[in-house]
Amino acid sequence: MFEETKAQIIDLANKQVVPGVSFGFINSGMTSRFIYGNKSWVPEKEPLIGNELHDLASLTKVMGTVPLIIKMLNKKMINLHDPVQKYLPNFSDSRVQLIHLITHTSGIHGYIPNRDILSSDELIKALENLPVTDTFEKKVVYTDTGLILLGLIVEHFYNMPVQDAIMKYVIEPEGLMNATFEPDPDLCVPTYSVNGRMLLGVANDPKARQLGKRCGSAGMFATLDDVLKFASDMLKPNKKFLYHNYTDLNPGRSLGWDIKPDGTGHVLFHTGYTGEFIATDYQHQNAMVVMTNRVHPNQYNQIFLERRETILESFLKESR
Repeated sequence: MFEETKAQIIDLANKQVVPGVSFGFINSGMTSRFIYGNKSWVPEKEPLIGNELHDLASLTKVMGTVPLIIKMLNKKMINLHDPVQKYLPNFSDSRVQLIHLITHTSGIHGYIPNRDILSSDELIKALENLPVTDTFEKKVVYTDTGLILLGLIVEHFYNMPVQDAIMKYVIEPEGLMNATFEPDPDLCVPTYSVNGRMLLGVANDPKARQLGKRCGSAGMFATLDDVLKFASDMLKPNKKFLYHNYTDLNPGRSLGWDIKPDGTGHVLFHTGYTGEFIATDYQHQNAMVVMTNRVHPNQYNQIFLERRETILESFLKESR
């Protein structure tokens, strides 16, 4: 099963598109995992073992913040159609609701001058004041802002930083044994160099580094086994409601997830900037998890992005 997709993933390492790949498939409840290539190229070449912690980047959204928001919805603590201003009174636009944040249809967009040198509080204030553009409810425009704002709403209820709430109410109950926001650098796969130092156990995302525990869009680290367990859970009957287009758009968006092959599809898909991606096919009970450090040692790796689309297409074909 998935032999063509497996070959394409291994080829990423063979062709030195990435140093190495940790990946796996789930097929009707059976999990297979593969480790191929290297953990790093610089400062020296080290082989992958398979138990490394990867910087999940934006997979933090769907593995942490989105599940916590869903728990809050199920407990009727919040409603998808609540206005953001109900919880964040300094937010700029009264039209925007929680559903717009979680489906990336809020239209929030804008440039924040000197963003990377702002303090946590300054960055949050700037994000709350970003303008809502004419794409509001008309187009899915993927951003970090919506999930950061949802993380701040989580804080409103739990009286703790969103990352602490994710650990307490999502990661620990779900039994993701190694997932963490405070990784041991010796166990991590490196990403790229910032100010002459290779990021190791430090979030690649500048906003995650600025916001620290208050960041709901990035910052989680986990092993391949953690993400495979999460993907397996995404195939359970209690997750079926997620395989649904929550917008009036096509292609649309589920709660936090992209829907493949289009807005009426049955496969959920999400990526992380550092090279991680998940696809889960509820109808056929299949899933794919791929974890790489595609930004090592250079974060600008367009070839990987092109190959990622080809790998997804292969998975969709072989999952039928």
